[in-house]
Amino acid sequence: MIRIAAAGDIHASETTRDRVMRAFQQVESDADVILLAGDLTTTGEPEQAHVLADACRGLSIPVFAVLGNHDFHAGHMDELRQVLDEAGVHVLDRSWQTCTIAGLELGIVGAKGFVGGFPGSALPDFGEPLLREVYAETTREAEAIGKGLQEVVHCDLRIVLLHYAPIEATIEGEPEGIRVLLGSDRLATPIAEYGADLVLHGHAHAGSFEGSLGQIPVYNVAVHVTGRDFWIFELEGARGRSEVEVSE
Repeated sequence: MIRIAAAGDIHASETTRDRVMRAFQQVESDADVILLAGDLTTTGEPEQAHVLADACRGLSIPVFAVLGNHDFHAGHMDELRQVLDEAGVHVLDRSWQTCTIAGLELGIVGAKGFVGGFPGSALPDFGEPLLREVYAETTREAEAIGKGLQEVVHCDLRIVLLHYAPIEATIEGEPEGIRVLLGSDRLATPIAEYGADLVLHGHAHAGSFEGSLGQIPVYNVAVHVTGRDFWIFELEGARGRSEVEVSE
């Protein structure tokens, strides 16, 4: 059994330092690993990343994270990654890592994902170069998810960690006019093809907590949706079999 503490859209800053520090201190004893689904900072400034780094530094459990759109805003992504890396946070950017917890090998595939929409309202690969580049960026993210899942196929449990949503069910509640900016069903294609035991994302603050991609559970763990600092998932796994339990 692996206990996963998940959160998205923490939006760390000096203003929220006390809350962030307290949340990480409290969750350390409740989980075996922490997964952060992007928007780690408020506007992507390195000093904001230091707040999260201070909360994670010295934790006895591993922390994995992806960046979100807020983290890209100021254009200091490399500095953010460096600050977090120095604090022991594993920032996944179209990449994957494995770790052993409770005798099980856990594989985590991380990417920010990107926009594009869902059936009935999706951006096509057509028209002006800028719009086609948006489509191409989502393609690159989807391809990285697929490659990562192939690389961790041997793991007992496989998790996909994103910022943008791969399914429409977990953005239900958001205005229809902005759903094209909240994710893309093209991110779901490699997950459906190669399989995963759990998919986590954030970004959709007014979205819905739970959905699925076939038999694969998908959760929107933005703190605005969960209403708490972290949501704990329990994954029971064995080679070729897994089961996810959601703590109330």
